[in-house]
Amino acid sequence: MSNRITASLEFSFRGETFHLHKVFDLDETLAQHIELSSLHRALAVAHGIDTYSYQFEVMLEEEITFDHPQGDALMYWQDGVFDYAAYLRDHQNESLFAPLQAIALREMGIADLEQHPQLKSALLHAYQLGAEQ
Repeated sequence: MSNRITASLEFSFRGETFHLHKVFDLDETLAQHIELSSLHRALAVAHGIDTYSYQFEVMLEEEITFDHPQGDALMYWQDGVFDYAAYLRDHQNESLFAPLQAIALREMGIADLEQHPQLKSALLHAYQLGAEQ
């Protein structure tokens, strides 16, 4: 099953109400490094709205709602709210796991980093600190 969710946004501009919807493939979204703030832009482009227009500025004032989660998105869906930031964080950390597992095996002889959650967390934090600099 694919990891998908529908993003929706409704706003009024010049007396007309716009109902925008787009199904996001979250794996593709992660591969393209799309942040939460960029989802407005993706919705606008999908509906032919110029991202350098007053209409887009009005659209930015409205909150995106999410529904119809599928796959991993279900784990981040609670009471009608999708925690996109947590989804991104967890999946970015997951993508780092294979290289960190290789380091733990090579340097410490640890074949399963999942059995050492504190070490896994320390390696992730060390990586993130290095990435920030």
